[in-house]
Amino acid sequence: MKMAELIQNKKIGKAHTKAELQYLVEGIVNNSIPDYQLSAWLMAVYFQNMNLEETAYITKLMTYSGDVLDFSDVGPIIGDKHSTGGVGDKTTLVFVPLMAACGIPMAKLSGRGLGFSGGTIDKLEAIPNFNATLSSSQFQEQVKKIKMAISAQSQSLAPADGKLYALRDVTQTVDSMPLIAASVLSKKFASGTNLIILDVKCGVGAFMEEPHKAIQLAKLMVEIGNRLNKHVLTVVTDMNQPLGFAVGNAIEVKEAIDTLQGKGPADLIELTLSLGSLALVKAKLAANTSQAKTMLENCLNNGKALDYFAKLIEYQGGNPKVIENPKLMPQAKIIKTLKVPDNLAQNIWIEDVNGKLIAIAAKALGAGREKKGDKINLAVGIEVLVKIGQKVSKNEPFAIIYADSDTAFAIAQDYVFQAVKFSCEIIKSPPLIIDSYE
Repeated sequence: MKMAELIQNKKIGKAHTKAELQYLVEGIVNNSIPDYQLSAWLMAVYFQNMNLEETAYITKLMTYSGDVLDFSDVGPIIGDKHSTGGVGDKTTLVFVPLMAACGIPMAKLSGRGLGFSGGTIDKLEAIPNFNATLSSSQFQEQVKKIKMAISAQSQSLAPADGKLYALRDVTQTVDSMPLIAASVLSKKFASGTNLIILDVKCGVGAFMEEPHKAIQLAKLMVEIGNRLNKHVLTVVTDMNQPLGFAVGNAIEVKEAIDTLQGKGPADLIELTLSLGSLALVKAKLAANTSQAKTMLENCLNNGKALDYFAKLIEYQGGNPKVIENPKLMPQAKIIKTLKVPDNLAQNIWIEDVNGKLIAIAAKALGAGREKKGDKINLAVGIEVLVKIGQKVSKNEPFAIIYADSDTAFAIAQDYVFQAVKFSCEIIKSPPLIIDSYE
């Protein structure tokens, strides 16, 4: 078998056989296939696609291309939650301890941010001394002890995906539907989880802007899960405006703590409860979503979920005192409030909060990175205090900017004023949850 034949077959739209895909993945792992041929194959897949059978099989092969963690001694259900990425998305920080508190062990492998803002690992590292790079053995042991862990992705898990993703990034083939699905799910399956909760975001502040494409991806990942006997639940959510109020790193951790105390933003709570309800019903810990929602709300309101978050911080070397004193995290030098202009009409509604522009503003402050390895500023960010459809008044605060220099503040301020649009006509609030699939 020759790689040139695989490239030619895919170039003319032929489906790969299992033997061809096995040859491909083995060649990726042992480096026998050169990058230029893999790049050509990726471009052929980008234009000709892969069918469900091909996508499911390459996902399986990539899952077993390296280590596969085993949590069978923890319980029959091990959960993981993944988001395709969005502005202000700190859901994992709330979701993991909440699920553990409700009886679902969570083995969460996360990444660092690239682009608009930090990833889950960056946010957690705003907590003093928090160790987000656990070894596989440390990760497994912690899940066994306290039913949860959040750590950076190990390179020993799904190494075939690691190689392919690096090439996709530089060949403009990242947004291939089957390659996205195989990449996400192979890493999740290799991490030893069998209940995957996926938040597929769409809108201007998301990687995938068009709702129909997000729905297509959500359905594809559910179908792959069915083929490979894994529970995959997907929710498609709106990301035209930021999730919650905070967009940054330390300030997002603070907002997650507020949410675990039952006083977080309504949209963040809604999303967390929606994802959690699906998970609890699938795990047969609740008879229906209504009962599941009650369980989740109780864990938020009685402090149990917050206690689990404190335990997570402590076990991973961090200082749990940040829960009572968020100022122990990095603090910005400049904090300034933006107010609704006083030259507007008497009745004012929020017409738009452009998530992409808010993200660019946060990145200008230093909250995001240009390329892998860049250092980010954990203290800076933006709180957008308004939502689309909200009625506001003249001179009412609508955003707070956390900056470390006047220059960065001025740049961010311009983007925020571009992002937030005011209207004298009534604007309806858009739904957060577009659909769900399982």
